[in-house]
Amino acid sequence: MKFTIGDNIILKRTGEEGIVAAYINAQMIEVEVGGTTFPVYMEEVDHPYLKWFTEKNTNKKKQPVPPPLMPAEKVATRVQRLAQGVYFSFLPVFTTVDMDEVVTHIKVFLLNELPISIRFMYDARIVDNILFRHEGSLHAFGNIYLHSINYADMNDQPRLHYSFTDVAHPENKQEEGVLRIKPAKLFDHISRILQGAEPSFSYLLIDGFILQPPPQPAPAPVPIIRSGKVTSAQKHQLEAPKYELDLHIEKLVNNPRALSNAEIVKIQLDVLQRYLQLAIVHRQHSMIVIHGLGKGKLKDEVHAELRMTPEVARFKNEWSGRYGFGATEVIFKY
Repeated sequence: MKFTIGDNIILKRTGEEGIVAAYINAQMIEVEVGGTTFPVYMEEVDHPYLKWFTEKNTNKKKQPVPPPLMPAEKVATRVQRLAQGVYFSFLPVFTTVDMDEVVTHIKVFLLNELPISIRFMYDARIVDNILFRHEGSLHAFGNIYLHSINYADMNDQPRLHYSFTDVAHPENKQEEGVLRIKPAKLFDHISRILQGAEPSFSYLLIDGFILQPPPQPAPAPVPIIRSGKVTSAQKHQLEAPKYELDLHIEKLVNNPRALSNAEIVKIQLDVLQRYLQLAIVHRQHSMIVIHGLGKGKLKDEVHAELRMTPEVARFKNEWSGRYGFGATEVIFKY
């Protein structure tokens, strides 16, 4: 059934009347009902002329009857929710030009698929020009239409800046970032929509908020003993040394995502210094320090610390079947 913009329509399931606001593609249109605009499939709407004609020509006085019970919605027809998280959802709007469907603009929505309310700040920019800016709150499993972007402007890869805060727990870490869609990727999304795969596409921004644990008390300082012997009583009061020290950050803290790169390196070096001193106090002969490969920054920092420790006789970073090149063996002297 063909519809054009401005046509009167009626929703088959609810009987509500509205008008056609925009043409999305061959299967979907956008309708306005009671001041609310949303997309629907064409098979879900009809022209209201039969209803008008029936109401105009009936002379029988209808007896009041209680409203019928709404039929239970079939499970198969329910719209599947996205996985938990906060998303940008993009709805391309099409128009027909010379028998071809052409995208004119893209509508941007913010979807909160978390079971909590969030506070958000958003702005869209092209270079230094701000296209749109908005901030507000969004309840659990709520969504909001933000604005439209001309399709031609998408070639300039607008930067979509976002920042989210947990309303119930403002002490949690604020999540923020920037989304840019490359033209080639956008073309792939549009192609899938034209093939009838789905009417829109989405990008996951965050999958939740990081709970900040209460601060843990700092461990007791390790005494630096350069000469003489340590009594058994002194050793008993200290933490046990480690013969294998793993400096991967996930082994040292509960929530590494909340830390910057500089904070991570500082924690790793503080742990290294602590266990070097414990090894020295306990007159340990050797120790394996696991630093991993990565870009080599942590390994360089570890080696620099070992060079500045007088009790280190030598160290070597050689390949081994257990660690590869991701560990350094330290030999002490006393």
